[in-house]
Parts: sequence; C-alpha cells; structure tokens
Amino acid sequence: MAEAPTAYPASLDTLYDEASSLKQLYEPIQLADAEIVPILQLPLAKTVFGHDSADESSLARVSSGEISYTTFLANKTKSISHTQPDDSTPEQRSSQLLHIGLAALFSFLQSNVTGPPLSFSPAELIIPSTLRTDPTCLRAVRSHIIRDLSVDGEAAYRLTPNVELFAVAKAILADTDFLLTNGPLVARTARMRVNFLHQKMLAEITGTLQDAIYSDMEQISSVLLNGNTAGSEKGKFLLERALIHTHHGFDSKARADIDEAALERNFKFALTGRLGKRTKFQERDISQLVIIAKSADDATDTNNSTGYLEPSGPKNLDLNDDTLLESISFTKDEEQQSQGNQVTIQDGSTLPPALASLDPGNQPKLSPVDSAILLALAAAITNTTPENGLTREETHPYATRVLEGGSSNWQIYTQGLLARSRIEGYRARTVERSVLQMQALVDQVIADTATLDSEATSTVEEPTTFLPRPEKSESASAAERLEYIWLLSFSTRWDLEAELASRWVNLGGLRTALDIYERLQMWAEAALCYAATDREEKAKSMVRRQLYEPMNRGLVDGDEKFEGPELSPLPADAPRLFCILGDIDSDPTLYERAWEVSNNRYARAQRSLARHYLTVKPPALEKAEEAYRKSLEINRLNHGAWFSLGCVQLELQRWDDAKASFTRAVQLENNDAESWSNLAAAILQTPQPDEFTPAVVGRLPDEEDEPETGKTSEDPYKHKREALAALSRAAQLKNTNSRIWDNVLTVAASIPPPFTPFRDVITAQKKLIELLGDKKGEKCIDLPILGMLVDYLTTAYEYEELVIEVDNGPESPQKVIRIGTIAGQILSLLDNLVVPHITHSASLWLLVARVEQWRGRPTKALEAHEKAWRAAVASSTQGAFQMGDEKKWMEIVSATEKLVRNGYSKYGPMDKEGQEDAGEAELVAKDWRFKARSAVRGILGKGKEFWEDSEGWAQLKELQSEVGST
Repeated sequence: MAEAPTAYPASLDTLYDEASSLKQLYEPIQLADAEIVPILQLPLAKTVFGHDSADESSLARVSSGEISYTTFLANKTKSISHTQPDDSTPEQRSSQLLHIGLAALFSFLQSNVTGPPLSFSPAELIIPSTLRTDPTCLRAVRSHIIRDLSVDGEAAYRLTPNVELFAVAKAILADTDFLLTNGPLVARTARMRVNFLHQKMLAEITGTLQDAIYSDMEQISSVLLNGNTAGSEKGKFLLERALIHTHHGFDSKARADIDEAALERNFKFALTGRLGKRTKFQERDISQLVIIAKSADDATDTNNSTGYLEPSGPKNLDLNDDTLLESISFTKDEEQQSQGNQVTIQDGSTLPPALASLDPGNQPKLSPVDSAILLALAAAITNTTPENGLTREETHPYATRVLEGGSSNWQIYTQGLLARSRIEGYRARTVERSVLQMQALVDQVIADTATLDSEATSTVEEPTTFLPRPEKSESASAAERLEYIWLLSFSTRWDLEAELASRWVNLGGLRTALDIYERLQMWAEAALCYAATDREEKAKSMVRRQLYEPMNRGLVDGDEKFEGPELSPLPADAPRLFCILGDIDSDPTLYERAWEVSNNRYARAQRSLARHYLTVKPPALEKAEEAYRKSLEINRLNHGAWFSLGCVQLELQRWDDAKASFTRAVQLENNDAESWSNLAAAILQTPQPDEFTPAVVGRLPDEEDEPETGKTSEDPYKHKREALAALSRAAQLKNTNSRIWDNVLTVAASIPPPFTPFRDVITAQKKLIELLGDKKGEKCIDLPILGMLVDYLTTAYEYEELVIEVDNGPESPQKVIRIGTIAGQILSLLDNLVVPHITHSASLWLLVARVEQWRGRPTKALEAHEKAWRAAVASSTQGAFQMGDEKKWMEIVSATEKLVRNGYSKYGPMDKEGQEDAGEAELVAKDWRFKARSAVRGILGKGKEFWEDSEGWAQLKELQSEVGST
C-alpha cells in the first residue's frame, strides 16, 4: 500500500464557509487523487469510523451482527453533530464531514466504476482493527453492510467490492441531515447523488429511493433554475437531471432537459443527412446519417484540466469488415453541391449557419460536457420504443460524433465506446466488434478497479485483459475519470460484466455467459439463463441451493436435492429468488413467500401474484386488482403496474377506477399510446360527464371551425370530447395503428352536429384509407360516417367569406372552397382517397354523385350514377339471374330506377359545366333517353327467365314507358 501523505489539506476548514456563502453552488468540491487518503485520516474521520477505544461497546454490536457498520457510522455522525469533541466550530466540522463523505464516495466510484486501482486498502483505512483482524469477522461486517443496502426487497450485488466506502458516504451524506441544516447546495446535491448511486446498485428501481432522489432534485431545481446561476452550471444540472429521468424511464422528460441543457450551453447540433459512402464497394454516394455539432466558442470548461487534447481512453477496436468502411466517407462540399442534393434535416428544419459550413468528416473538438449531452441523448432515444422516435440504428451517429472528434476526457470516451458497442450489437456486420469491444471495456474496467484487499468479499483473481493494458502515460488519473462522472450514464463493473454475459447469451455463447454469472455469483441471472434455454430443472436447482438446506447433505455435488428447510438467514436477494422460482414452478405461494420475507416491501412479488391470478380459469380479477394495488403502495411510480391495474378495472367495469389508473399511467409515461387509448375507453364508459383529468391536455386537431357551443361547460358530449382527446394523443404516438385510428373515427363521429369535430373525423378516415387501402380497398371506408360528412357538406355547411369560381353557367351559385376549410378537406378526402378505392360499392358512387351535383358538375354526377348502377348490377347478378334470389333482383331494380330517374332524366338534359363562353351549350347526354332505355331493356332481358310478371318486372316496364320515344 502506498504511504499516505502526512499533511492534511489546509483548505478544508474554509471551503465549507465558501460553499455556504454561495447558495447556488452546484459543482461539488473536486478532490485530487493525493487528497483522498489525508481526508480519510483526519482525526474527525477516525472518530466517525470508530477508531476510538470509547466505541468498543458499539463496535461489539456491529461484530455480533446486531447493527450494521453503516448504522454505526450514521449514529456517530449524528452524535458529532450534537457535541463538540474538539475545539473546532460547527462549520469546520461540517466542512470536514462533507469532505470525508465525498472522499469516500469518489473512492467507491473509482474502485467500482472508473479506475484506476486505489493506492490504499479501504478496510485498513476505515474499518476499526477490532472488526478486521479476523477475516471472518471482516467478511461478516461487509456482508451486513451489503444486506443493509436492500430497499423495498431489492438487494445490492452480494460481492460489492470496498463496500465500506459507500457505507461512509451513505451514512454521512444521505442518512443524516446535519450537513443540510443551513448548509450549501452541494450537500443536498451529494445526498441526491448517493441515493441515485444506491438506486443504480439495486436490481430494480425502488419507490423509496426514487421519492428521495426526486425530492432533493426538485429543491435543487428550484434554486439553480430560478436564480442567477451561470448557463454552464444550469446546463450541467439539466443534463444530470435528464440522466436520472432516463434511468427511471421518463424519456420525454429526459429529452426536454437535454434540449434545454444544450440551449443553456449554446451547444448546436443536428442529426442530418450528408452524401457519402458506407461500404467499400459502394459506387454512388447516398445520404448518410451524421451528427453535425459544434460547441460554443467559450464552451471550454474552466474545471476541465485536460482541455482540448487528443482523444484519451481505452482502445477503439477496428471494424475489420470486408464490406463496411471503418467510418463513412463523406462527399466533399463542392461535389455535393454539383450533384444538386439538398441536405435533409430531422424535423424538416434547416441547418443553423454555425453548422452548415462544417465538414462532417472533420468536425471541431467538442467540450466534454457537450459530448456527454450527445451520449445522454443517445441513451434517452434508445430507452424509447422505436416507433415513437429514432431507432437504435439511428443513434449510432451520436456515439460516432463523440468518438471521432469528440471529447478528450477518458471516461467520456469510454462511455462513447460503450454506447457504440450497445448500438452495434443489433446489426449483423457490426455485432462481432460490438462484443469484442465490450469485452475489452469489461477487461479494462476489471483491471482498473482491482483491489489490494486480500480479504475482499469476492475471490481475488489476477485480472486479465483482452488487449494489452495501457501504459501509465496512456492512462488517466482518477480525477480526470471522475470529473464528469455524474453527467454520464455509468455502470458498475459487475453490471458491465452482467451486460456482457447477456450479450453472449444473445449470440448463443451460453457457456461463456454462465461462466461470467457463476464467477460473479449472480445466481438469479444464471438461473434465468438456464430457464431461457429450456433447462428449467437446472435453473430450479440453482435457485433452491440459495434458499433451502439440502436433504441429502454429503452427496457428490450435483446430486444434492435442496428440498430441506429454508436457510437461516436467507440471502438478501431472497425475494427475487423466490419470485424466479415461482415463475418456473407457476407456484403463487412462492410469490407470497417473497412478499413475506421482504417484510411486505417487494413490489414485484405482488405484480407476479397479480399476473398469476389473471392466468387462472376463470381469471381472479378481484385478487389481481388487490395485488396490483399492494404493489403500487410500495412503488407508486411504476407505470406498468398502473397500466395493468387499469386493464383489470376495465374488465371489472369499474370505470372511474380505471380512468384514475390510466390517468396515472399517462402522467408517468406521456408517450404510452396504449394507456391513452385505454383511458379513452374508460372515459367513454363513465356514466356522467365530469371534470377532465389534468393529464389529458389540449386537443390535438385544429378546432378553428368547430362551434363554440361544443366547448361550453354544458356540453352534453364533454366526456366524448375528453375521450377523443386521449385517442388523438394515442394516434399521434402510434401513427400507424389502424385500430386506434378507427376508434378516433368512431368516437368523433358519434358526436352529432353541430358539435361534431369534423376535422377529427376527416383526419381519421384519411389515415385509415392510407393504412388499410392497399389491403382492404373500399372496405376501409366507413360508409355511414362518409354519408354524414357529405350531408354536412351539401346541406349544412355555411359559406361565409368565400370567394369562388366553380359554376355551371352565369346564373348558377358560385362557391370556392378553400383547402383548409372543412368543406375543402371533405372534397380532398373524396377526390384523392375515396374515389380511387371504390370498386364494388354502389352506395359510395351515389355519395360521389351527390357531391358532384352540389359542386355544379352534372357530367361527373351522371358518370358517378352510371358507375353506381354497374357496381350494383355486378354485385347482384349471380344471386338475381342464376340463383333466383328475389332480394338481389329487387336491388338491381332499385339501382336501375335510380339510374334512370335520378341520373339520366335529371342530368342528361342539363348543360355541361364550363361552357359559359361557348356559343351553343352542349348537353350532358343528348342521347340520355336511348341510354336509359338500353339499361332497362338489358335488365329485362336478363331477368325474363326468373322474374317475368314479378313486382320488380312491372316496375321496370313502367320505367321503360317513362323513357320511351317521344
């Protein structure tokens, strides 16, 4: 172990005063590598750690397992805050405690996330000699610390290295309020970060920690974002807040914070397309996705000790593919201009001047914080479902921009490699580099976080690396690696290894994955791996080994049957293990046991129990609802549980409860189309209109032309409008879901005039035709609803302030329809979408005829009548003339009467449209009588065998006499 410097930092007693005077201070005090050990050897630190002989009785309680060492540290911190052990002032003690907590926190991150290896043994520096002299006692103390980190039944990794460092940070910075009393903002920021790190150390998100994190974050936000804080500090906080949102699944909030952070920092970037080649054999340049980005001129952070140097970080592996290029070869600007190709920008906007002139293949270096913004955006995009935003494929340019001309910071470059590896794991030609790059990163992290402690909780192995370890000059200090750690979506070493194992599983490398899981003693993950490959008995045996005593102890390993009593004590992750065993055996009693051993705090147990109740025959809906409610009492921010609860309540016809549940679901995840759709279903079933939930905000379609009477508080269709707003939001999120659009159409059309939201009706019918027209043809057109639109167009539409030029002669009424009006949209729907899809529907052609008559186009109206008649005859010919179906015969008779009386007789003698300047007007059909007789004669000829002397025959004979020769 390296010798610790004897001189303590002289500035410790004054830094807290400076921080207190700056109420908006956000950046935590940065500690250089050489300052960590002196801080942890301060007299006050030794007192907190229990190195005084006066603490022997309390340490005995720790040794016996009565209390954890974390509890001991918290009690000591509280005691010091109420006493005066030396001549120091409360401010000096606060300053030193703050630094002790931060030093421990940074050291824990260094030894578990970033590296390089610690130059000291945390156990020797922190844990009193009475607790570490005996290796067994030391392991028990550490095990108790890790068990004490369990929250709401979720356990921390059982072999967390150097966990005593986190215990110090948690006890001082999070478990006591001493530093927050009239203290600087950095103390609350530190507590938020400790709790967030604690959250990331658990298998799943817990409501208890989430509430604590967001409570502190709101108070920090109120100070930083409403005060006179510098834009760079605001930007960093917004970025950190975005990462917290992303981890908890709030992607839309994360994207908003990232955009605002870039704005505060004046960081300009755009996802665009530039001509270039991606493969070695590509002859023609095509548009390639690329991030064009440029930091502000003054974007260099004063805290950045590295400045703009050459990229520093782990080895960037080459692609070495026989087809793909290592990086895109972009066309030079002059070549691109000569080809006349326009740059396509996401959102259809144009590039800002600061970006338009950049060469995509040779962009300027980015500020480290701006590089972190791009990585955070890639993480937020990847966390979103592909149909709602950019896909994983399209996140690649963000990582590429960071790696090619991005930040020189070691940890940011490492995170860029990790982001690219995750993205490339889903593409066939890059999957090999993806896995090898992740393997190299994992090896690097393992080597860089190796511990000197021979009594560590995990088995000590000589770390090996896939690539040669970098020279000292090629590496980076802990200070550099930790400088931007809170602006990155970092992972602990064991999480990275577990992710690598999962990647091997996806590639079929089951043995490699199991080797990793078993070495890490991640028995739950190993069991899930076995279960996923249909080796359920092996999975069960592995899980039961962690929970039960063997019945036949002493047999050869592998022959033991773990069917004895439960172990005492059970492992910290027992609730999760019981649930996994319950999933394999489909045994609800195991879910109940998981709930019991977690002291009724493991929400997943109740969610699993609820899902079980839904699978029984018949479904036990009441019990499922109760189970979901219990899970939400533990974690009220679980979107999936709220959604499932709402679905159960819909089945139970508890409409108000379902409405409340789906309201919570859309509040938690505003981009969940299914929740919005189900919320609409619940609203429609609500018996009485009531006040609309604040979660459903605004109407998406334009309401400009809708009557004001539809917006009053006495609107009898208020609940339908609320449901329509929810459905419109769902349709916006799932723009290609025909079921949702059909619901929009149905609900919008169910509101009668004059309240009908015609824009919604038209938009929904257009989308349905666009989505289903190629497959279903005219069947995707809702005839009654289209008829309602035509009725409104031809009888009820008011033509105020219209200037038009469509007429049928000098005496005809003039009407000009603007495209943006309701009438214009109806006409556009008919002309561009309905008419091209009509094949066999006579009713649709008759609607077209009505519209053409209203437009003053008799020729088009007569053509539509003829097509309607042909369609009717064609669809009924077999039944009427071959099978003797009287109903089909009468349909043909009725269609023929309409053609003759409403078609030929009405429009034939009329003047053709558009002849106002002609000398002698031409008729629509001067031979209309001949055409009418021919139509009737043809039907009589076909129907003579079956229908002569029938009622329909008589009607046609009468019709024939009406159009006889005059």
